[in-house]
Amino acid sequence: MQLYLVHCGFYDNSICDGIYESHVNLFVVARSFEEAKAKAKSDPVFKDKRMHVDGLQEIRTVHGYDINLEENKSLQGDTVILSNKHRDLAPKAPPSV
Repeated sequence: MQLYLVHCGFYDNSICDGIYESHVNLFVVARSFEEAKAKAKSDPVFKDKRMHVDGLQEIRTVHGYDINLEENKSLQGDTVILSNKHRDLAPKAPPSV
């Protein structure tokens, strides 16, 4: 099994009438690119947002470190991703006069 990053695009009608394409990356464990694509397409969010696959990457090594996957049966197939939220938002505009 290998780790894959699946780059998915979608159009969100709630943002600018859906004219611009948005993107998300999904991580998938699979045996091949074809299986990774199929697993991404079975994701409920993928289906709900009517996404499409723009590209796939098989992640083998990062900065000289091998990626070794080991099944953890206690997770029962769950995915755990830790996030460090960083938001550098533009300041609010002053009230109009």
